[in-house]
Amino acid sequence: MGDARAAEELGFDFVSASDHPCGSEPSYEVWTMLTWVAAATSRIRVATRVLGVPYRPPAMVAKMAETLHRLSGGRLILGLGGGYSDEEFRAFGLGVPTPREKVDGMVEAIDIMRGLWSESDFTYEGSRYRTEGATIEPKPLSPIPIWLGTYGPRALEATGRLADGWIPSLGFAPPERAAAMRERILSSGRTVECVYNVPFRLDGRAEGEGVVAGSVWEVSDRLAEFVRVGFTSMNFMPVGPDPRAQAERLATEVLPTLRPQAA
Repeated sequence: MGDARAAEELGFDFVSASDHPCGSEPSYEVWTMLTWVAAATSRIRVATRVLGVPYRPPAMVAKMAETLHRLSGGRLILGLGGGYSDEEFRAFGLGVPTPREKVDGMVEAIDIMRGLWSESDFTYEGSRYRTEGATIEPKPLSPIPIWLGTYGPRALEATGRLADGWIPSLGFAPPERAAAMRERILSSGRTVECVYNVPFRLDGRAEGEGVVAGSVWEVSDRLAEFVRVGFTSMNFMPVGPDPRAQAERLATEVLPTLRPQAA
């Protein structure tokens, strides 16, 4: 709660939380926590990074998303993914979809959600999910943006065809690879916002691959490279000691020079 309020005061555009219900990290269920965050803030947007589609029936997520979007004043960003951790599916007794089934389910979930947000008596028959004469009221007052965390060829094709945003992680898609993936997405001819998940640490060494670390100048220079690749938004994840102080320094010492480049 305090971190979200601090992020709002520091001028960040959105806060996000991941969706891993099995285990000890993160500590809280993502949807419940983001509802709590939205109630305690007034401007900053809230995003799921990303919601594992197989955990929840898509029709229920459509209803949940409409409610949170409405009660937060239109601040929800609905991040979706096919579901990363097969171990979590097994642990919760949900069954383990194949990679193809994960992509098919993600696409069907988007079709169902957008159908329920715009139509009444909505019927949909997919290979993974279905609805029969379903209606949710009220309908969203404003569009709910859908960002997808995707990597494989079929998932990237679906992202270019269906999504409002693409949110890969630096650790899974380094810039040279991400550039080619982005080109595949944008080949659809649609406008898709490209958002990079970036762990960072100021004045410290990278702890493992996929972390941007170093002095203010070094971090700024590295983030500017990501902008040149085509990422006009970034989701920053502080690592190391005192994450609140890391976020404050990022906001005051790095972002003032980075924002004009991204714009």
